[in-house]
Amino acid sequence: MFEVLAFVYDNYTDSHACPELPTLYRTLNTLGFAPREVESALLWLEELQSATRQLPPHPTSQGEPVPADTAAMRVLTRREHTRLGATGWGFLAFLTSIGALRREELELVLERAMAAPGNPMSLDDLKLIVLMVYWGLAHEPDALVLDELCDNQTTRLVH
Repeated sequence: MFEVLAFVYDNYTDSHACPELPTLYRTLNTLGFAPREVESALLWLEELQSATRQLPPHPTSQGEPVPADTAAMRVLTRREHTRLGATGWGFLAFLTSIGALRREELELVLERAMAAPGNPMSLDDLKLIVLMVYWGLAHEPDALVLDELCDNQTTRLVH
């Protein structure tokens, strides 16, 4: 499923540029993605699109800075903790603390992570989910946040 989501993210600038799901289904099958993977990814995308319609527009899309919500605290359920692990939750807490994820977006990321396979979920898969939430909201993250989301630590060279 994550390979399909990565393909969609790489090939369509945002959810508005993405073709209708039946057309996308045919395209992905033609490209050789496994039908089961395509079906699960498209169901996941459909639920993402439905959820993003419920959220207000992102403030930075209106030229306003995003304040970090330092007063809010989120406690994970046991199931969420098992799925994300300490590393995943730490990464989401970091994004929230710097204002890269609003509270509503964090909840959407958590909901989409719980709807995805993987127990525990890898950090790379979680980063892709965050990217897909931005994609679904038609919001481009700051360059440094985007760099962090696209960083693959397994291929990083240490000097």
